Amino acid sequence: MADSFTTRIINVTTGSTETVCDLTAACASFLREVAPGRDGLLNVFTPHATAGLAVIETGAGSDDDLLAALHQLLPADDRWQHRHGSPGHGRDHVLPAIVPPHATLPVIGGALELGTWQSVVLVDTNRDNPRRQVRLSFLG
Repeated sequence: MADSFTTRIINVTTGSTETVCDLTAACASFLREVAPGRDGLLNVFTPHATAGLAVIETGAGSDDDLLAALHQLLPADDRWQHRHGSPGHGRDHVLPAIVPPHATLPVIGGALELGTWQSVVLVDTNRDNPRRQVRLSFLG
């Protein structure tokens, strides 16, 4: 089984502002090391109650559009029952229901099989937690 399943945790610093952090290069680097020429699946998982993972276009405004849409869907105000942390922090705990904490992606010939403009991103709206972990797992 060790030859067909490999996993690694990467640490991501997201800072004190809401962010969309591109993980595509880290995923590609992991796969070059553990899955050269192999087919399989890459599972990306973040073990946090206030962060999620998405596959979107980055760099052309879509990442900012995603954060703006999340502001409309999940306003940072006092409507939330979960009230510790920064004002409106309760919304951060609802985020994973909309942007799930996991993604499973195809790997062909050792490379992510993403569309031309697709990137794997960590979505973090929680300004109270600047450090995140992401688990990358390859199943060949």
